[in-house]
Amino acid sequence: MTVLAVVLLIALLIVLISWGRVPPFAAFIAISLLAALSFGMPLPDIARSVERGVGDMLGGIAAIICLGAMFGRTIADSGAARSIANALIDVVGLRFILIAMALTGLIVGIPLFYAVGFVVMVPLIISVATRTQLPVVQLGIPLLCGLSVAHGFLPPHPSPLALVKLLGADLGVTLLYGLIVGGVTIMVAGPLLALTMKRITAPAPATDAPVLAPAAGADETLPGALNSCFTALLPVLLIAATTTIAYLPHSSPQLLVVSAFIGQPIVALMLSLLYATVSLGLARGRSFKSLMQAQGASLHEVSGILLTLAGAGALKQVFVDGGVNAQLGAWLQTVPLQPLVLGWLIAVVIRIALGSATIAGLTAAGIMLPLTTATGVNPSLMVLAIGAGSLMCSHVNDAGFWLFKEYFNLSLKDTFRSWTVMESVAGVVGLLCVLVLNAILSAR
Repeated sequence: MTVLAVVLLIALLIVLISWGRVPPFAAFIAISLLAALSFGMPLPDIARSVERGVGDMLGGIAAIICLGAMFGRTIADSGAARSIANALIDVVGLRFILIAMALTGLIVGIPLFYAVGFVVMVPLIISVATRTQLPVVQLGIPLLCGLSVAHGFLPPHPSPLALVKLLGADLGVTLLYGLIVGGVTIMVAGPLLALTMKRITAPAPATDAPVLAPAAGADETLPGALNSCFTALLPVLLIAATTTIAYLPHSSPQLLVVSAFIGQPIVALMLSLLYATVSLGLARGRSFKSLMQAQGASLHEVSGILLTLAGAGALKQVFVDGGVNAQLGAWLQTVPLQPLVLGWLIAVVIRIALGSATIAGLTAAGIMLPLTTATGVNPSLMVLAIGAGSLMCSHVNDAGFWLFKEYFNLSLKDTFRSWTVMESVAGVVGLLCVLVLNAILSAR
């Protein structure tokens, strides 16, 4: 009965968000209260459980997400993303242009939220297509695949960051595994897949189309490519360096303490934000006041994300305090599927139903938490498996689907043939890479 109740509650959550258009935060809270009553929790404990879930979730990641939004805004406004793309294209030339676009998407996707990265990079795609005479869809797919994979796999993006917290994974290890899995996924679902899309042509956009919006700054005023790339990757470099130092032999205790401090996400992002403010802002003539206004405005963009994470935390805590996790974990162990595949599949179902990769990942993680704990499955790999599932089968209920269709002026059929196929290939390849990595780690 408990399993059936959970299934019905998740189904009702999906109906509220997709059909009723209830804001995700309110839907999560409503389902949390209903779940607590359904599972017989004492009335005085219900509100405390919900409040604890909200506080535990936001307590660890709210500052990180806000700092990440400010950092990403600084990268976007400075023209650093365009500088990185220009440099990669110049280095590899026309022959490997698709690989350059994929790498651009990954690098730019690390500091930027998906929608911001999309809007910033689409004018560049149009510009490169004009210069190279290559189909715009063929050029766009690798770059947008890089953005999508970074959004689904790599902390400090909100969804993977929240999954790390929910499943108790190590952030640095998850980031390193995510770069491995994400790198392979991008090459397959990006450049290789794009080779099959030569015949998908986008009509010339109207003169007032959003794709013709100018990128930040003329080329001669862009920041240097080396500084742009270093700044964009700085949070990843700091976190990855900390994880690497921890595994080095003969590291002094003082070095381990300092590196562990610097590698904490909130510290790494704060240092990166300070560096970006100076190197991409003040050093290039922007006023401190204008920089702070832009960074402050970026915080409005993450309010909805934070509330969604808070609601998911409340539902997770009700499951834990109501004793549902133990029963759910026992039942999930009887399902004849490898836990990583099961987590991926649950995320796929919710993604198809709701369209939101973030909500699909958070909900799947809450369901898979007891099984991950009980079976001893690597939590970092579970984060990546669920992240891969959350990318699958993007269609008409996903905002990314419509962004791609409208910006490239495509028909629905061609959007399915390009965007939906790319997202699905990324989800499948991501899972396969996770399973291979799990086999390698298990054999050690």
